Amino acid sequence: MANHFSEFDEFNIAPELKPLGAWAYVGLSILFSIPIVGLICLIVFSFSDANINRRNYARSYFCMLILFLVLLGVLFATGVLGTTVEAIQAGRWPSYLSFLPWVPAA
Repeated sequence: MANHFSEFDEFNIAPELKPLGAWAYVGLSILFSIPIVGLICLIVFSFSDANINRRNYARSYFCMLILFLVLLGVLFATGVLGTTVEAIQAGRWPSYLSFLPWVPAA
């Protein structure tokens, strides 16, 4: 019986199509979390053609970063973020945080 998949083994995959391992994703996540260097690497990897999987992961990480910043901006603009921080600093926990196990019961 012929092996129909012999042309698709890991030695015949083009370098730009090679899959990333689980530790590569962990390493990239740590790299992207570094403040300035991570942002530069994130932008470079988002436009790089060296590996499609790394480029797609960088783009998805970048999209999540943008969504987080938009959410943070909305919370700041509506005053929810400032009010929550002030209440926590004063020792008064907002009621909408009561689902957290470390928040004391009112």
